[in-house]
Amino acid sequence: MKIIIVGCGKVGSALAESLSKEDHDITVIDIDRDVINQLTNTVDIIGVEGNGASLIVQKEAGITEAEILIATTVSDEVNMLCCLIAKKSNKDIKTIVRVRNPIYLDEVGFFREELGLTMVINPERAAAREIARLLRFPSAMKIDTLSGGRVELLKFRIEKGSPLDGEKIMNLSQEIRNSIQICSVERGDEVFIANGSTELKVGDRVSFLASPLNASNFFKTIHIETHAVKDTMIIGGSKLAYYLSKMLLDAGIDVKIIERDRARCMELDEALEKATVINGDGTEETVIMEEGLEKAQSIVALTNIDEENILLSLYAKKHNEKAKIVTKVNRMMFDSIVEEIDIGTIVHTRSIVVDIVAGTVRAMQNSQGRSKVETLVNILDGKAEALELVIREDSEVTDVPLQELKLKDNLIVACIRRRNNIIYPRGGNSIKVGDRVVIVTTHQGLNDITDILGEKR
Repeated sequence: MKIIIVGCGKVGSALAESLSKEDHDITVIDIDRDVINQLTNTVDIIGVEGNGASLIVQKEAGITEAEILIATTVSDEVNMLCCLIAKKSNKDIKTIVRVRNPIYLDEVGFFREELGLTMVINPERAAAREIARLLRFPSAMKIDTLSGGRVELLKFRIEKGSPLDGEKIMNLSQEIRNSIQICSVERGDEVFIANGSTELKVGDRVSFLASPLNASNFFKTIHIETHAVKDTMIIGGSKLAYYLSKMLLDAGIDVKIIERDRARCMELDEALEKATVINGDGTEETVIMEEGLEKAQSIVALTNIDEENILLSLYAKKHNEKAKIVTKVNRMMFDSIVEEIDIGTIVHTRSIVVDIVAGTVRAMQNSQGRSKVETLVNILDGKAEALELVIREDSEVTDVPLQELKLKDNLIVACIRRRNNIIYPRGGNSIKVGDRVVIVTTHQGLNDITDILGEKR
């Protein structure tokens, strides 16, 4: 597909890199020539220097032939203007816009209708949803939702003394195997899709699919605490902190925000009546200790500096081992370090946006096919993906027992949602028209349900 991306900041650059890997024809627009040169020298894309809200610049980028325009500049207003101009130039184009300002939160529906927007995405709000899920289910390292929230993909670590240590998946109790689907295992730098003969070990990071209720029951079975936190300490008063606080307060969780900027504290105090807002430097030991870091059930580091967040989380882990710790990190290069020192859950706002947009683009690409990509989630640090496909018509994989299909290696049919029933398929199950099917695989770029098949011998 021909895609134009306006704005080559962190999100725009990440989107350009991700979508180009799926063989899309990408053109980026930015006012900074150096930024464009740096990106085009590392990624196989075309760059256009100029204001993306200019009709002339959009025409130079090929707006009349483009199929999708994604606006990700730092200005919400410029992003919406870019999409409006694109629509006036090409009535068939799909437009995706990044909007971050909370004042537009209640007006998204209006903008979508009046400007003909295909999708409006708020990165901070999306990240806040992910963190809120984790604080309501602190046993998990990561939670992604599929099938409209009816199924979740959860990741957890096998600790010393776990009943799972040394067990092969095929030997787990029938009750466990009927209620969840173990999909993948991360062991050090090794990543693999799980099968019945996979033996689980201490230190493994295991991802599994389950309904929220069955996930809770599974954790209880393996002696992992499942209760939601009752309070949280948020360090940093960003937009993300605002959205997260609002969600947690609505869920009955007490919130304390520590922010060094006094004016921002006053804004948050006015917008979040039930939250406790502290004007202080959250990186100062005396401040966070006086505000109860040692007793907090959860600590979320949301400053704008990665190094600060990592050090804060390390300090919190040392002084409060039982707390659920969430660390916001912008640069992916820190992932391996944070994984090794085990300070809790890492959240990447950029990665969340890329996942959502990539899934939407994938769905547009195969909108006329036998199946449609409904949801796409990059997992295992981008080494694998979980995607949900809606089966719309018969194909060579429908109504055939899975054990008779020659599937690709490193791929699992993890879940089938048939009307209101969730099925964790075994060899005798088959895929039918109307099903929603979740595939977990290390293969990138699956678009149709028939892509799960390996080469015929």
